Amino acid sequence: MRVLRLVLIAPLFGFLAVGALAQQPVRPLPKVGGCPLGYYSSGSYCVPSKSSNTRGAIEKVGGGCPLGFYSSGNYCLSSPSNDREAIQKTGNSCPLGWFSSGNYCVKSR
Repeated sequence: MRVLRLVLIAPLFGFLAVGALAQQPVRPLPKVGGCPLGYYSSGSYCVPSKSSNTRGAIEKVGGGCPLGFYSSGNYCLSSPSNDREAIQKTGNSCPLGWFSSGNYCVKSR
């Protein structure tokens, strides 16, 4: 019975892990002016605080933020309900599996 429970639960954990990977990574960012909400200055970087509600961020390009993100100084922070990752767009198109949102490419679901 114990093995059966693990077999039934294991796929659920795999699904949760895949969903988490699609979110904007919470990691240090190069400092451009002040740091975004939930980050603190450390040398030339903005470092995420240890708070569990710190959101992933990306440097703001051209004054706007991609779908699912909001402005925080010179950065775009992922909205709490956002489960997509964004990157800065290079050229006029996005890679396969991503769609254009202003000056960014956002990962499709």
